[in-house]
Amino acid sequence: MSRYSHKPLDFTGLQTISLRDRSGKVRIEHFASPPPDLPGFLDSLPKILAADSLRAVVAAVAEARTRKRAIIWGMGGHVIKCGLAPVFTSLIDRGYATAFMTNGSTTIHDFEIGIAGATSEDVESVLPDGRFGSAAETGQQMNDAIRTGAADGLGMGESLGRRLHEIADPTLREHSLQWQAYQRSIPFTVHVAVGTDTPHTFPEASGAAIGECTHRDFRLLCSLVRELNEGGVYLNVGSAVILPEVFLKAVSVVRNLGYPLREFTTVNMDFLQHYRPSANVVHRPHANAGGKGYALTGHHEIMIPLLAALLPA
Repeated sequence: MSRYSHKPLDFTGLQTISLRDRSGKVRIEHFASPPPDLPGFLDSLPKILAADSLRAVVAAVAEARTRKRAIIWGMGGHVIKCGLAPVFTSLIDRGYATAFMTNGSTTIHDFEIGIAGATSEDVESVLPDGRFGSAAETGQQMNDAIRTGAADGLGMGESLGRRLHEIADPTLREHSLQWQAYQRSIPFTVHVAVGTDTPHTFPEASGAAIGECTHRDFRLLCSLVRELNEGGVYLNVGSAVILPEVFLKAVSVVRNLGYPLREFTTVNMDFLQHYRPSANVVHRPHANAGGKGYALTGHHEIMIPLLAALLPA
C-alpha cells in the first residue's frame, strides 16, 4: 500500500484520433533517395581540421566493412523525420550497417511512416487541447506489438518490426527502416525511458512489457557492441542523452564480463555537439583502449547522405 496521498492517473478515458486524419509535417514525398557516388570529393578537401576527420570516418567505416566488423548506427527520432530511411536502407544493402540502436521517438516516427506515410504532428496546435500524441493506430498497435513481443521473448525493435510486417501499407512500408531491417534480419534495438514517448500515455501501455522488451534490447546491444572490438565503428547520430548513456553502459558491461573491446572507432554526428555524446561517445570509450573518436557537426539531412556518398561502392 502506497503512503502517497496522490494516486497514479488512470488513462482509461484517453480520447484518440485516427492517424490518417491527423496532419503530418513529414511525408514520404519529402524523403531522400540513396545518394550518387562522389568520386574525387574527399581528395579535393583541405587536409586539415574537420575535413581530415571526415576522411578518417569514411576510412574507418570502409575498413570495418572490409574486415567484417560491426557498424552500429545509433539514431534519434529527428534523423527519421529528416527522411533518411532510404539512405540507411541502402547502407544495409551495401554492407555499411550491421545493426541499429534507437530511442523511442525514432520508432514512433518510423512506425507512422510505415502505416500512414506521414509523421511529425504540429505539436503547438494540438497540445492546448491534449490531442498531442493521441493517434489511435500509433499507441494501440505499438503497445499491442510490445505486449505480444514480450510474451514471445522478443526485444522491442523486433516486436515492432514484426508488427509492421503484419500491418504496414504495402505501398508505404519500404519507407520504414524498421520494416526494412526486420526483412533483412538486421538487429534493431530500442531503448526507452518511460514517459518520454506518446504511446506510454495509452491505457494499452504495459510498463512490465515495455521494461522487459527494452531491457532485452539492451542485452542484445551489449552482444552487438562486443563485435566492435578491433576495427568496428559506432556512429551516434542525433541523440544527445539516452543513446550516449546506453552505449557507455554497454561498453562497460562488455568489458566487465571479460570480453575484449579495444581499437574501434566512434563518431558523433549532430548539428550541435553536446556534452554527453562528446564524453560518452567520442572520448570515454577509448581511455586506455586505443581507437579514436570523432565529432562531425552538421545537419543530418546533409551529412548522412554525404557520408553515404563518400563510402566505396
